[in-house]
Amino acid sequence: MAEPRDIVTSDRIEKVVVVGGGTAGWMAAAALSRFFADGKRTITLIESSEIGTIGVGEATIPPIRNFNGMLDIPENEFLRETRATFKLGIEFVDWGRVGDRYIHPFGNLGRDFHGISFHQLFLREVFRGAADPSSFADYSMSAVAAGLKRFGRPSADARSPVSEINYAFHFDATLYADYLRRLAERQGTVRREGKIVQVRRHGETGDVASVALEDGVVIEGDLFIDCSGFRGLLIEQELETGYEDWSHWLPMDRAIAVPTQNVASPDPFTRATAHSAGWQWRIPLQHRTGNGHVFSSRYMDEDEARSILLDNLEGKPLAEPRTLRFTTGMRKKAWSHNVVSLGLSSGFIEPLESTSIHLVQNGIARLFALFPDKPISPAERDEYNRGMRDVYEDVRDFVILHYKATQRDDSAFWRDVRAMDVPDSLARKMELWRLHGRVFRENAELFALPSWVAVMLGQNMRPEAYDAIADTLDEAKVRTAMEQMREGYRATAERLPTQEDFLRRAGAWYQDQPDTPSVRFGSFS
Repeated sequence: MAEPRDIVTSDRIEKVVVVGGGTAGWMAAAALSRFFADGKRTITLIESSEIGTIGVGEATIPPIRNFNGMLDIPENEFLRETRATFKLGIEFVDWGRVGDRYIHPFGNLGRDFHGISFHQLFLREVFRGAADPSSFADYSMSAVAAGLKRFGRPSADARSPVSEINYAFHFDATLYADYLRRLAERQGTVRREGKIVQVRRHGETGDVASVALEDGVVIEGDLFIDCSGFRGLLIEQELETGYEDWSHWLPMDRAIAVPTQNVASPDPFTRATAHSAGWQWRIPLQHRTGNGHVFSSRYMDEDEARSILLDNLEGKPLAEPRTLRFTTGMRKKAWSHNVVSLGLSSGFIEPLESTSIHLVQNGIARLFALFPDKPISPAERDEYNRGMRDVYEDVRDFVILHYKATQRDDSAFWRDVRAMDVPDSLARKMELWRLHGRVFRENAELFALPSWVAVMLGQNMRPEAYDAIADTLDEAKVRTAMEQMREGYRATAERLPTQEDFLRRAGAWYQDQPDTPSVRFGSFS
């Protein structure tokens, strides 16, 4: 067995360079400077004010709270500074059939009985005619609260239904990046303004050695984090890593975004409304509502997509609509040589399930778990790439499910996605559900059983049978317990405040604060 080597200064990564700002860049800088800007390592972020940032999201999923917690960000301060609202789930409109409406809630779906999954007992009630398949959301505390437009933070009392609430946020991605920039710079991150005009590499290893700015300044680094957006300045333009195109499964390649005035108190959920060749998002913030139409240019031209979006807005537009173009997929390697790509540089899956920021967060966490020394170990780099591929493919499959699991045949788009072949990993899940309503979570898969159940039942995927183990429990007792659960969720939700009332009471409503800064608009949801 080899003797353990001593870690000396020369073996350490000392200079980390983040290329690009925006949400991804400042998330990386804030996290890196929190732990690695110790006087021995330096964190430098390069961005140009002349290059606009797209932003990677306005809607998030619950793990964002872990990221903010890691950075010791006070939640109420975060809510005020980013004009954020709470998010209990996503409401889907017209996805299974035109006229359908269901919610994918965060948190539990009912409570298991004696180790038997709640959804199997619910399916037994459906098959016996005692429950409507669409009533599954009545057994989710988050879904019931969302339906009543109420909110409360989870209770520490496990006996209270409020303890089952889980939540994420809607926020202004530009303001979030600004907030993280202030935090990162306080922690020692050095921001350099300028455009990169040259990349210099080591002759022997091929690693990136430095980048040169337009003004002639050269910035050296041991590890580079590419957050330069779709172009992938280092990971693709320089290292030519390659891109895996998934548009044959997810043909959306355009999004038109526009902010509007709020017309009512903000709802604690995102809405995704299906149209003839894509879908429209509605994301309520404290100061405005984010809207956008994600569509496939193979099935709809931009003028028609723009008209559909503008015809379906609830408030007055606050800016001109802008179009974003993308190709769904991922880099063949998220980490190549000494360059780690994050955010749009790493890949892109349309924002249907609000996973863009989570993929950045996951990449940062994975980098921390595998943070290298010099020279970089191929084994650690390969492990990072394997893990990022797994999480991207998990998200890909879950998003594809929304299109495949439809009964719509009112347009060529819906007929085609309904008939398409899907990845084997998704086909296996759908077949297990079709037979006995079974769902199995694999490895560290992001979306857990309640999420798959919510989408499959919400889009009318009724299995052929339920798991026979459900018949081992007394039907009358289970039915009584389910009714008590349902009534308890409803009664508890009715006692919760509205989201706006909650934010005001918490001191998190930005309009209640003196000297409110001006509002900026425009982020890719």
